[in-house]
Amino acid sequence: MMDKVTIRHNMKALLGTIDATARHTRSLAACNRLAQTPEFRESQLIMLFLSLESEVETSTLAIQAWTAGKRIAVPRVFWEERAIAPVEIQSLDFSSQGKPAGPREPVHGKLVSLGQIDLVVVPGIAFDRRGHRLGRGQGFYDRFLAQKDLRARRIALCFQEQVLQQELPIEPHDVPMNMIVTDETVIRC
Repeated sequence: MMDKVTIRHNMKALLGTIDATARHTRSLAACNRLAQTPEFRESQLIMLFLSLESEVETSTLAIQAWTAGKRIAVPRVFWEERAIAPVEIQSLDFSSQGKPAGPREPVHGKLVSLGQIDLVVVPGIAFDRRGHRLGRGQGFYDRFLAQKDLRARRIALCFQEQVLQQELPIEPHDVPMNMIVTDETVIRC
């Protein structure tokens, strides 16, 4: 079994080969596929990740959710505490505060309680078919998803190449996904 560092390195290289046009087209396909699931349709408050350049672009999903009368939250990063908290947003107005290469964050928004969230759309570097996730290695999402007040469904959104046939190495703190949605398929774990 490959170690996490090797898998991260290989997957980042693979994702780097997807050009901007293909990334955009495939992101639309993945977002549309997720928007058609019962899990998405039944949710009122959805927490989305704000995509980094190599990830599925989630802005389409936010617009689809708002059009359907749903509420959207995104993560606000608290670097000192190594934590994220859900902040409800009304627009796609973001900044890149924090680290220079860090995730975009909402400029405006109010914190929402974990119990209000019906669905968390989770990023990752790689996933296995059992729903295990390999993140960027800092543990922000594992800590967030492990909170007992969070009862939301956990859905990975990624490109098909990010779903590995072999099982990922897992640790006790890793929180598995309930479902994985790619530009080609839906996998219920």
